[in-house]
Amino acid sequence: MDYKRILTIQDISCVGQCSLTVALPILSACGLETAILPSAVLSTHSVGFQDFTCHDLTEDIPAIEHHWQKEGIRFEAVYTGYLGSGEQIDMVKDIFTHLLVPGGKKIVDPAMADSGKLYPAFDMDFVQVMKSLVAEADIILPNITEAALLTGSEYRTEYDEAYIDGLVEGLHRLGAGTVVITGVSYNKESTGVLVSENGKKTYYTHELLDRGCHGTGDVFASSFVGAYMHGKSAPEAAQIAADYTLSCIKNTIDDPDHWYGVKFEPVLGELIKALE
Repeated sequence: MDYKRILTIQDISCVGQCSLTVALPILSACGLETAILPSAVLSTHSVGFQDFTCHDLTEDIPAIEHHWQKEGIRFEAVYTGYLGSGEQIDMVKDIFTHLLVPGGKKIVDPAMADSGKLYPAFDMDFVQVMKSLVAEADIILPNITEAALLTGSEYRTEYDEAYIDGLVEGLHRLGAGTVVITGVSYNKESTGVLVSENGKKTYYTHELLDRGCHGTGDVFASSFVGAYMHGKSAPEAAQIAADYTLSCIKNTIDDPDHWYGVKFEPVLGELIKALE
């Protein structure tokens, strides 16, 4: 594998095993030089913690981009996670234009919703702006809630393949290249990941655990990007990321005190081995 430099843009939750505190170690473990651009700094993530602090970094982003342009710093891929505003989305599009090498990949995790609901910080105006970022993306990594919002579809907890196919087609119509939808479950015993690329759909199914954990979307997205930029195909990267995320959850569920994230660090070796 060629040594590649990637930029990931998302918030730093200093405690909580999500966003950049997950993305940086996972991407680095995949052999990538990983640069970061924080969209905000939080003392903890916002689920289950009380009175957390948050410092928005929107005003800092243009100066950082300008400095990188001046220094001739470029990236083989830009991978976005949680972005705090439509203004930040517009800044990301400018970074796509000026800081990617020719042929560099634009990878978007439209992190804004789950379980049928938008995160508290967002509204439908934000969804509309996110559509414009999805339209530029080579790869998008939504869950079913995000896919439904982006396509203006009804969110369903029970569905068939035709429903998922409709979401995929709607996302392609927006302009997305490769579509990777997580949490696709056609029965109560399993879940999986659907990849749609170049007119071909691939579905990878795996065990469904009865406990969810915070931050697993970031673990999946980061390990997918790491595997993909390591040289794996999109379906291969989706399988590697799904298996690794499942291992992280299994490594955590017996510890009731570890409710705020997943213990991904002790099983990083499994991810590295899967890339070999």
